[in-house]
Amino acid sequence: MATVRICVCGDEGCGKSSLITSLVKDTFVSSRIQAVLPQITIPPSLGTPENVTTTIVDTSALPQDRANLARELRKSNVILLVYSDHYSYERVALFWLPYFRSLGVNLPVILCANKSDLVTSSTPAQIMEEEMLPVMSEFKEIDSCIRTSARNHYNVNEAFFLCQKAVTHPIAPLFDAKESVLKPAAVAALLRIFYLSDKDKDGLLSDKEMEDFQIKCFDKGLSPEDLQHIKEIIRNHNPEAASSRGITSQGFLLLNKLYAEKGRHETIWVILRTFQYTDSLSLQESFLHPRFEVPEYASAELSPAGYRFLVDLFLTSDRDNDGGLKDEELASLFAPTPGIPQLWIDNNFPSCTVRNDAGHVTLQGWLAQWSMTTFTSPKTTLEYLAYLGFESTDRSNPSTTAALKLTKPRKRRRRPGRVGRNVILALVLGAPHSGKSALLDAFLARPFNNLYLPTIQPRVAVNTVELPGGRQCYLILKELGESEAAVLENKSKLLDQCDVIIYTYDSSDPDSFAYIPNIRKTYPHLEDLPALYVGLKADLDRTTQRAEYQPDEYVAHIQRMPQGPPISTSVTWPSIQELFVAISEAGLEPVTAYPRPLEDDANGQLMRYGLVLGAVVCAAAAAVVIWKRSASSTG
Repeated sequence: MATVRICVCGDEGCGKSSLITSLVKDTFVSSRIQAVLPQITIPPSLGTPENVTTTIVDTSALPQDRANLARELRKSNVILLVYSDHYSYERVALFWLPYFRSLGVNLPVILCANKSDLVTSSTPAQIMEEEMLPVMSEFKEIDSCIRTSARNHYNVNEAFFLCQKAVTHPIAPLFDAKESVLKPAAVAALLRIFYLSDKDKDGLLSDKEMEDFQIKCFDKGLSPEDLQHIKEIIRNHNPEAASSRGITSQGFLLLNKLYAEKGRHETIWVILRTFQYTDSLSLQESFLHPRFEVPEYASAELSPAGYRFLVDLFLTSDRDNDGGLKDEELASLFAPTPGIPQLWIDNNFPSCTVRNDAGHVTLQGWLAQWSMTTFTSPKTTLEYLAYLGFESTDRSNPSTTAALKLTKPRKRRRRPGRVGRNVILALVLGAPHSGKSALLDAFLARPFNNLYLPTIQPRVAVNTVELPGGRQCYLILKELGESEAAVLENKSKLLDQCDVIIYTYDSSDPDSFAYIPNIRKTYPHLEDLPALYVGLKADLDRTTQRAEYQPDEYVAHIQRMPQGPPISTSVTWPSIQELFVAISEAGLEPVTAYPRPLEDDANGQLMRYGLVLGAVVCAAAAAVVIWKRSASSTG
């Protein structure tokens, strides 16, 4: 909010212009002033809420100036409605407030009883009870009321301060004065703030957590006396809401309700804005979706800070310390968010990641799931990191993007070298019944199921893979189902996202392998991707394939793959884990999974000719030496 625009309204002669003059001059001007003052702009000052610029517009109540009045009202942020006697007071409810409604302006109104120096028969309490409260109960747009005197310079600054505060710290989104309750959106926001501030997730804000909360929001700590005073106030209204162990969520809500009732709603707004809430009580768009662009052929991964945050979140959410997140713990963990990400639901979470025997997501599976999410949709990760309360400790990058990092763009060059990434995406292709789904199950250590269920929707599985040398990477296996044609046709997206293609066939089915040459012929750009060829179901009898070439000949000689013949394995064998290592290595070092260039074969042939020729020359030289020795001995 850069500027607060105040429209000063009221009947003629009630002192509107005098109030404005008294504010500007800081004293009452007794000389005659013009009927309508020109617009006044007051620059920000230390005492201004949110350090805003304030524009004050004086208006006329004369019928001939009504069009200009309506125009100014529509341009303003807040209305200061002034009355000074019984007649102008009656006009507040009979004319002014209905008139504002008729214009359709939805602005907060500060009701100002001016010329209080002329009132001697009533006390301030009587005026509040007899005049102001009845109007406030009828017209909810009235934010607050105040008595002023321009002549005595009484409450003049305070009146305009209330106008500023009504815009910078509005009460309407927070509190229902009629029902005397916090509004649902405010309750939801404050409960989320409570959850994020409850670091140990025990349902209480301990003294230490309250101290941290106070410093975060107000840049100053709480003395033990102040903290005890807060607890006493809460206990006076609800004895169970505060104890020596801490303050409950209901106690936290009660405290903020008391702030609203006592006109201290700016305190609530400081809390809300510290946690990135807007005036509409939604999280700021720039906070949820910070700018984060992934260049072509690069990818997004979690940074060490991101992994550390997610590990801590898992450990604090695993309330029973069984090493897995059950449904109730997941629900509690995602309480400050819109729920489990839709992307996870589409991927059939949690069955797409690692679970323990009880079916609960393990820490390994939790980190693998977020690694996959960051790889496929970094914006989803950033959004949920914001909801879950990630805070960057990097002063150079205070946003949630500090939890992510970009990998170096991958170049599709068939040269030696490893790619600088830690998350690999492999597409699993093959004919129906070739064993693709069973391969994904084996990757997640699921028991083998002999029942065939065709894959309709795309399916993914993500897990960590231990590489030689102790290094780890995250491998995503994706089976495309009926979306296979659409995915493979999108050449640019396929080449950008996919790291390696896994061609699978059933070595016991004579019609299975023919699918692979056919699909490579249909989508020739698949040749631009690293590939591995895998013969599954090796535990069954191997059969001759009804194809132009047999698998060994096709892979080793026609395609000239460095792997030689297809990898022969079975998901029922323990050695299946070696396949996942091979897939990961192919993604990390692509040159090992591209066809050998033809010049390699030519160079090899020349080398063989050279070796033969060298052997012949050596043999001839040896024969000459022997002949000479024989001749000299006989001579």
